[in-house]
Amino acid sequence: MEPHTLAVAAAGTSTTGWVVGYTIGIVIVLVVVALVVPILLLARSIGDEAPKINDALSEAVDNTAPLGALRTTIEHATIIIGGLQRGRARLGG
Repeated sequence: MEPHTLAVAAAGTSTTGWVVGYTIGIVIVLVVVALVVPILLLARSIGDEAPKINDALSEAVDNTAPLGALRTTIEHATIIIGGLQRGRARLGG
């Protein structure tokens, strides 16, 4: 073979390698995009719901705050019940 023919054959093989490499690279990028886009959409929907969730939690905190005083109420009720039982016992009941 002539040297010119060998160079053309080598160049053809080299070009094929580049085409295969670019094709694989594009496929990988498309797969990554296909995986990342749904994640980003889900993150956006969660971000849109976050203020509603925070408002509901704040309301729950406000609504349950009186439960903190429940122990005090129970202690006072226990004292009152004890007094009523003593009074009943004194009255003979």
